[in-house]
Amino acid sequence: MTTQGESKTFVLGVTGGSGAPYALRLLEALLAAGHRLQLVVSPAGARVLRYEAGLPTDAADFDYASLAPAPLRSRLEVFDVAAVESTPASGSAVIDGVVLCPCSMGTLARVAHGFSSNLVERAADVALKEGRRLVVVPRETPLSVIHLRNMLALAEAGAVVLPAMPGFYHRPGHVADLVDFVVGRILDKLGLDHELAARWRTPESPAVDPWNEGEVSG
Repeated sequence: MTTQGESKTFVLGVTGGSGAPYALRLLEALLAAGHRLQLVVSPAGARVLRYEAGLPTDAADFDYASLAPAPLRSRLEVFDVAAVESTPASGSAVIDGVVLCPCSMGTLARVAHGFSSNLVERAADVALKEGRRLVVVPRETPLSVIHLRNMLALAEAGAVVLPAMPGFYHRPGHVADLVDFVVGRILDKLGLDHELAARWRTPESPAVDPWNEGEVSG
């Protein structure tokens, strides 16, 4: 895990899969922890943010830097999705990890097969070739055989495929708890400490039901 206070640089690619709250919470958590973030939003990702997060305008007009709290905006750098000449596309840039969250199945397929059509996909492609951490967060159900084969190809290439599947053993009381569970797992795979979600601990007694703290019926 990252040493407390150690600042790193990450790329966050937001694409058209449903799951905008995951992206916004991840952005907030990384910046609040003192890390630097390079944000790239695809046109489809912009529409999802608009519909799921209530952003007032589409990609052409919205200032994505405003997604960060004012005191943290100096750590956030926003890149146009067509700017394939920019820092996230470079193998020599100092980047500690790339996250595609949410990741549409179209983006996942193109990354899995080395077909980079924009900066999001190029950043992921570079992460694979440079041995950087790449975490892909698809949010789709059910999954076709094509989806599964593409996920396998990415995993074999070295990516972490982390579907947005929240757990329930921490007894979530709000939707935000489910979001934090997934974002916490992303941070785990980036090697970062966090306290977003409770971690599982074995019950002290096998006769205790961890779901309701009552005795297990025989």
